Amino acid sequence: MEKMKSDWFLLETEQDYDAALARYEEIKQAERGSAGHREKLLLAHLISDFEERTSELPEVDPVELIKIRMEDFGYKPVDLAKEYGDKGTISKVLNYKQALSLTMVRKFSRLLHIPAEALIAEYELRQ
Repeated sequence: MEKMKSDWFLLETEQDYDAALARYEEIKQAERGSAGHREKLLLAHLISDFEERTSELPEVDPVELIKIRMEDFGYKPVDLAKEYGDKGTISKVLNYKQALSLTMVRKFSRLLHIPAEALIAEYELRQ
């Protein structure tokens, strides 16, 4: 049985945050109900809390915010398509031809570490 790392505390520094992200990546496939799964849930909470306290999102529309975070993580549109499942739709969204769907907001919020509230703001589509 996988042993849970038990010395997690509130993340206060970038080093704490980086360690938590690295550990999360190691155990993200942990089986539900296992010690690793409980640790993963704790880490998700600690990481989210740290991001909310420390990151100041730029005042831009949701599509621009997605593009900024894609650059931060080194993601390409194909990476978003893998998460969402449709390259054509991703292209339309990134080019302001189609609005974000609720499913996209949920998936991209998780993938790009953007609060869902920031992705639901209104913005203009282009013809």
